[in-house]
Amino acid sequence: MVLVTRPEGLAAQRLCEQLVDAGYRSCHQPMLVLKPVEPLPPEQRARLLALDNYQHVIFVSANAVAFGMGHIEDYWPQLPVGLNWYAVGGATAALLAGYGLDVQFPPSQMTSEGLLALNGLASVQGERVLIVKGEGGRGALRSELQARGATVDELVCYQRGCPSLPAGVLARHLAQWGVDIAMFSSGEGIVNFAELLSPAETTTLSAIAIIVPSTRVADIARSLGCKHITIAENASDAAMIRALETCTTCPGDR
Repeated sequence: MVLVTRPEGLAAQRLCEQLVDAGYRSCHQPMLVLKPVEPLPPEQRARLLALDNYQHVIFVSANAVAFGMGHIEDYWPQLPVGLNWYAVGGATAALLAGYGLDVQFPPSQMTSEGLLALNGLASVQGERVLIVKGEGGRGALRSELQARGATVDELVCYQRGCPSLPAGVLARHLAQWGVDIAMFSSGEGIVNFAELLSPAETTTLSAIAIIVPSTRVADIARSLGCKHITIAENASDAAMIRALETCTTCPGDR
């Protein structure tokens, strides 16, 4: 049984459906809870009002599109022209394309590093960049763009939190569902997973296989006690399922 840990929404539903189509059994327990930042603070609203003063607008996730574009359209029913739009990966780019935007995105490395390798962000000296994101995060994208000479602002449009589950519920679900493999899209999701297990229940972390989208997230999983870790090319549905196919601890309950 494959556990999908994405937040509630279409992305989790789509991955579960694709797993079933590929012949696997799947179940879903979110390890992140998302909620909008409302109302936006004054400095965030000011950035929206000045959207046409930016040269580059970057969306770091599909969630950033889901929460951020609503705010942008509130201020700009007709989007300003002349901006360069970016997405962290193909799924995020597809959502932005639904707004009629021509979007640049890395073809495989769906990370800050992948974004930074795009030609459009190579020479940003003296230019303004707006990063649409959730609260917190790595900060690597902002730091490197600033090092390249850009003025970087952030539109923080949603918050991430740990699901509220009573003690013992997560471990009981894992046992009842017969979970052998868990898919995580972020290090924060794995941290929440560990926090929802009691000290006695954390043996689960070493007993099941973990699929993650990057070496950085793999390092977090390893530090929490995960033993069987497979690193996917990125966090897309296709990459996660390809990683599942090569997962040596997969019991093959297809």
